[in-house]
Amino acid sequence: MSIQILSIIGLVLIFVLATVRSVNMGAVAFLGAFLLGTFVFHTSDDDLFSGFPGDLFVTLVGVTLLFAIAKANGTVDWLIHAGVRAVRGRIALVPWVMFLITSLLTMVGAVVPGAVAMMAPVGMSFATRYRINPLLMGLLIINGASAGGFSPISIFGSITNGVVERSGLPGNPVLLWISSLLFNTLLSVAVFFMFGGKQLLGRRVTTDPEQQEEADEPVGGSGATIATRTSTTVAIEATTLNAQRIVTLVGLVALAVGALALEFDVGLLALSIATVIILIWPEVTRKCVSEVAWPTVLLVCGVVTYVSLMEGVGTIDYLGHSVAGIGIPLLAAFVICLIGGGVSAFASTTGILGALIPLAVPFLHTGQVGAVGLIIALAISASVVDSSPFSTSGALVIASTPEEARETTFKRLMTWGMSMIVIAPVLSCAIFVLPGWL
Repeated sequence: MSIQILSIIGLVLIFVLATVRSVNMGAVAFLGAFLLGTFVFHTSDDDLFSGFPGDLFVTLVGVTLLFAIAKANGTVDWLIHAGVRAVRGRIALVPWVMFLITSLLTMVGAVVPGAVAMMAPVGMSFATRYRINPLLMGLLIINGASAGGFSPISIFGSITNGVVERSGLPGNPVLLWISSLLFNTLLSVAVFFMFGGKQLLGRRVTTDPEQQEEADEPVGGSGATIATRTSTTVAIEATTLNAQRIVTLVGLVALAVGALALEFDVGLLALSIATVIILIWPEVTRKCVSEVAWPTVLLVCGVVTYVSLMEGVGTIDYLGHSVAGIGIPLLAAFVICLIGGGVSAFASTTGILGALIPLAVPFLHTGQVGAVGLIIALAISASVVDSSPFSTSGALVIASTPEEARETTFKRLMTWGMSMIVIAPVLSCAIFVLPGWL
């Protein structure tokens, strides 16, 4: 058996073991890299460590540390409160507020599951309180996370753009971000009207604190205005700006401007901003270092290190030529996206992005399809399926759904998520690959 086949079997085992045993895929990937690299491929320690993604490590630590600080000092609460009050109690806009805030959170560095974990309890509480279809609310939160998840300073975006750059492929980080944002926005518009959004138009709630203790019954007899209880609006209680929150907001803006306009390194800039805030307010931010998304850091670094080992033994070239050998470039592109969506629906999207993009590199180097277009299609195909209840984001929404609606929501979310395995590759390939404009 060739070493290329062995490394492929190893990758499959990594995904299977991590999924079945519910353990961190990155840890299993490091184990695989050590065992295969040392005892089968006879790779030196230096060569193994050369595949460790130091740039991604700094990026992941920097952006998640900054987000942890924003969460700890109340900046995130202020953003949530400002967003809900901005719509002046219009129920039909509340799911879109959740979409927007979740996308902003992932856009500035929150890991997708972390943003969904924060917003799902808030959103599902609103859904229960104001008779919003929980599937509608859950999908807009998940889609919002994916919409912002590919910004150049986000986790998904940093991983994708980093892999593309290291692979020597042409990339367009801003176009990747905007494409994902527009795709998920349009998808959410469809979700809104498919799952009861039209019935929410015209309904309103009051955000006046003096009315928050009133009863559940409609105010004024028309049924158009419903008072809000304090017990159900804890997540949107007034949060004022103070020095810490202002500095954090300025830091987030500086990160966006520095990374997008001035092209500073995202990880180093985020880590620098976070460190400045820690130095100014150490008593508030001391515990934030422990809240860095270390499981995600381990996952990404482990998978990328193993994939680098596969590149070293020629597996990536082998697979790329196999895909190219299909003979029909558009079919080959669709197969790659289909694999990405299918695997990601049951595993970590973060890990999939680090593994599948390198597998497409040899095929992309043939020039049969546009590299930028296929990267965008693959990124969308692998992230939209996060709505599957077998993924972390989907599972968080199910867990936040009231018990009486949980089973129904699970079934509907599973149907939607499984359909996205096919629909997302079809749509993304049709938009970004088929025209040949990227």
